[in-house]
Amino acid sequence: MINVKQLTDDLTDIIEDVIEQSHINEGDIFVLGCSSSEIVGGVIGKQSSEEVGKLVIETLLPILTARGIHLAVQGCEHINRALTVERQTATAHRLDIVSVVPALHAGGACSVAAFRQMNDPVVVEFVTAKAGLDIGDTAIGMHIKHVQIPIRPVKKELGGAHVTALTSRPKLIGGERAVYQ
Repeated sequence: MINVKQLTDDLTDIIEDVIEQSHINEGDIFVLGCSSSEIVGGVIGKQSSEEVGKLVIETLLPILTARGIHLAVQGCEHINRALTVERQTATAHRLDIVSVVPALHAGGACSVAAFRQMNDPVVVEFVTAKAGLDIGDTAIGMHIKHVQIPIRPVKKELGGAHVTALTSRPKLIGGERAVYQ
């Protein structure tokens, strides 16, 4: 049995820390990769929990929305890691909408929860996000802008899941005469 209050408190601490460390701004996209199976102490993709997925999205969505940050929830490999976003996010960022609806075992619990909780959800194939949170080693790097910088969140685990995060910075280009500051 999961401790709902502990999970919510820990996730809130983690997301607040990652927002601060990543310097993500209003209008940016934030990717969430999440294994509810790992949170409950199982193996990724083997013990999906709709309850945990719902709880994760209920916790993150208001925090990001209040800051004007767009949430993109990565699905599992069974939908090619496509992402659930609000239609307005897809439009504003010119993202290609694909035809799939996340399911518990083809998308994952967090994708399902996002699809249910968002106002006008759609699924897109790719995003190029400023930052993201990876709960359970789901491999979000493909959706984070280059150059990626690892973030060590204030808490290293959420339930039984390992937690990491990424942010990005502009590329440093040029030769020996280039100036960056």
